[in-house]
Amino acid sequence: MDTLSWQWIIMILVNIALFMVSPWSNKVNDFFRGSKDDKQPDAFLLTSSMVICWLFAKSITNAADLGYQFGIVGGVAYAGYYLSFIVAGVVIYQMRTKGGFKSIHHFLQTKYGNAAVALFTILITFRLLNEIWSNTMIVGSYFGEKGSTQYFVSLIVFTLLTLAYTLKGGMRTSIITDLIQMAFFVLLMAMILIYIIPKTEGGVNTFLQSGEWKMEHGLNLFFVAIIQVLSYPFHDPILTDRGFISNPKTTLRSYTLSTIIGASCIILFSFVGIFAKSQQLDAPATISVAKFFGTTLLLVMNTIMLTSAAATIDSTFTSTAKLVHIDLLKEKGISVSKARLTMITIAVVGTIPILFNPEILSATTISGTMVMGLAPIFVFWRLDAPKISYFNSVIAGVLFGFWMVFYPVPEFMLLTTGKYADLLSINLFGTIVCFAVFLLPILFKKKGES
Repeated sequence: MDTLSWQWIIMILVNIALFMVSPWSNKVNDFFRGSKDDKQPDAFLLTSSMVICWLFAKSITNAADLGYQFGIVGGVAYAGYYLSFIVAGVVIYQMRTKGGFKSIHHFLQTKYGNAAVALFTILITFRLLNEIWSNTMIVGSYFGEKGSTQYFVSLIVFTLLTLAYTLKGGMRTSIITDLIQMAFFVLLMAMILIYIIPKTEGGVNTFLQSGEWKMEHGLNLFFVAIIQVLSYPFHDPILTDRGFISNPKTTLRSYTLSTIIGASCIILFSFVGIFAKSQQLDAPATISVAKFFGTTLLLVMNTIMLTSAAATIDSTFTSTAKLVHIDLLKEKGISVSKARLTMITIAVVGTIPILFNPEILSATTISGTMVMGLAPIFVFWRLDAPKISYFNSVIAGVLFGFWMVFYPVPEFMLLTTGKYADLLSINLFGTIVCFAVFLLPILFKKKGES
């Protein structure tokens, strides 16, 4: 039996296993908030769920590719994004304990009104769609060349299989399967490291000493991450939804642990790219390293991509259902059946962008740039800000994001050199502008009242 046949067998068997262990539920709290008979998820379940939902196929591929480009510096740079957990954890803890808010949408509705909620929803919808196509593209790349029949068939089958088990219990299903997928991830990552470290001259020291700690060699991206973590987590409903389903102290503890575990996993997975570079293998690193060691590691790598992608996509389906039926429509007597139809719809719509061959890493960095305007809104959530502050900041962030996409950054704005120098400059100046246009109406308001 050839490798491709084994890959199909693994994909089908993994998803059948997840379907079998997935609980069926029509209870609203279980389906939308991950509880079991109204009992909240504990810290262990919550932490594993948050970590695996951010160790998705797209992220670990990016980690390996950045390790390939910049050595350990690339891994650390990308791991910087995982500070998003602690930023979100602290803010959400305060919003719940000091503000009494029950969700991000509840906060925005209360403080800034319906128009603010509508604008925010547009931003996070882009994020949700991004999660589907960017992860299924990774899965497809293990079954065939981009654009081939095998490529498209595999990612469609994978999406349908993931949808099938998620429909059973919504968030409860997602929480339970996340635990299994996290265990798979750790086991499989350990197997990969056991393969590559002994084959590297100098062992672990070679990995730790790789790269150069210079702006043009990966630190540009690290500082982009440090800036973006002030806003990035708040446009990810998969991350923020989990901030409101357990008690505040349990939730804050889980966010803190997720920061440490998630960042560590990303750095360790960048070893794959570092190894590929040391062996002069071609990019993408994950595929080239898997092929370098033969069928066994290729199947291991394929499985890790399948499980991590499925964890993110099933959470995307459940977050979309919550967004539509609880946060936006605020349905009384919520119908779980309607929520299942919403999941089917987002699965179809989220697959369409694949036809346009988008770039995976760009999807992460550019979407993070476009939402930089969320930073002052959540950092200064307790300030008595007028509605205009919200719109000033969010729209300014979107404009800087579009600038990044459609126009080159002028040389006089570049603060550093090398790859991601333009991204760093846009994010730094853009974030400063967003904070300024958010705070100015508050200052003028206070001046007018004095």
